[in-house]
Amino acid sequence: METQAQSFVHYFPLGTTLISAVFSAVLFRKFLQRRSPQLFWWAFGVACYGSGTVVESLITLGGNSVVLTKAWYITGALLGGYPLAQGSVYLSHSRKFGDRATAITLPVVIIASILVVLSPVRMEMLEATRPTGAILGWTWIRLITPFINIYASFFLIGGAAWSAWKYFKKEHAGHRAAGNAFIALGALMPGIGGSMAKAGYVEVLYVLEFIGLILIWIGDRVCSRAPDSSRNSV
Repeated sequence: METQAQSFVHYFPLGTTLISAVFSAVLFRKFLQRRSPQLFWWAFGVACYGSGTVVESLITLGGNSVVLTKAWYITGALLGGYPLAQGSVYLSHSRKFGDRATAITLPVVIIASILVVLSPVRMEMLEATRPTGAILGWTWIRLITPFINIYASFFLIGGAAWSAWKYFKKEHAGHRAAGNAFIALGALMPGIGGSMAKAGYVEVLYVLEFIGLILIWIGDRVCSRAPDSSRNSV
């Protein structure tokens, strides 16, 4: 019974990957039509989200390796929420502010990713079917990740929650309030899952990533039902 349950959970990243591929394609098509920076970052963010779950699928279903674990750390821990947050920055602030925020934060993400690639590994920490950042020999790299995730959470989760509250107080803005609430809740799910993964329950991350992406897409669709929703949906 336990083996069957574990096998079922291990297929969640594959489902998340398929949803990410479709959602990202929809967003890139919107970007090509409107050429707005927030749509680019959101499309890129969902693509990164899906890339992370692709790696999770390969690890859980086909076996782990150092290359796959490092790829998982980059696409998941470093890029899992950052590009989506950048989309929210451009949505909620001026183009000038967004460009400055990108100029400050993007180099940090790039440098951290390079350090992950270059880091020696602790092979004794490599698990057969579960990714973990504990394999990184340069353990101080993992101290950078929380700052990136705090930044991402502030603008993605906080921005969506603030927008939900702002529209909730306005008349005829119920769609936008509800949509942003869905987005905030969906963005929160991988963060909770990441905390559980650090505690050794990586399967919880797989499930919450799946649920989180669905909630974000639902939020986008709900926001899009509102008039003049081009700047209020993912």
